[in-house]
Amino acid sequence: MVTLSSRLFVVTDRHQTKGRPLVPLLQRVLSVAAPAIQLRERDLPVRELVALAQEVQALTHAGGSQLLINDRIDVALSLEGAGVHLRSNSLPVSVARRLLGADRLLGISVHGVEEAVQAESQGADYVILGPIYETPSKQAFGAPLGIQTLEKACLAVRIPIVGIGGVTAARARDMRQAGAFGVAVITAILGAEDVESATRELLDAVMCLP
Repeated sequence: MVTLSSRLFVVTDRHQTKGRPLVPLLQRVLSVAAPAIQLRERDLPVRELVALAQEVQALTHAGGSQLLINDRIDVALSLEGAGVHLRSNSLPVSVARRLLGADRLLGISVHGVEEAVQAESQGADYVILGPIYETPSKQAFGAPLGIQTLEKACLAVRIPIVGIGGVTAARARDMRQAGAFGVAVITAILGAEDVESATRELLDAVMCLP
């Protein structure tokens, strides 16, 4: 079974970088840490997405980081070793697993404890649960779940749970204390003025426990 190699998960959104190009920003992130990178550029045509994924994979290979493609199994299969992160309303995990095979990382976004349990039973390697805290990027998914829901989910499944939504360094520590394997962020790193410092601070926070 493939497992997450980092407790820090960076989800990309080139529209939330304060106008800075995405690839050089990721290069800066990977110069100080090796987080998992979820390439989540849903509005890109497939050829442009493949080209971007190839650029990003060159960085992740060099930096020893895992790359996951958001919801596009075809794009992931065009890249050596890339994993897939499914949307909550995407293909069932069991179907995606058959298409992807056993040797690539497969995760899914979930918004409740029952969804996390179902994802584990269908063969997910990890889940991203959220939003835990209030955040503009996750308002479509309703009110924040809160730290108690995260804690319940962590007790209900054995696969890693990664919390997302309104993550700060202090909240990342709280989420780890609640049982989360790690945290996922977008603007906390990609929107930071000092990307390197933001990455180091969040990495320190998620490594506060063994």
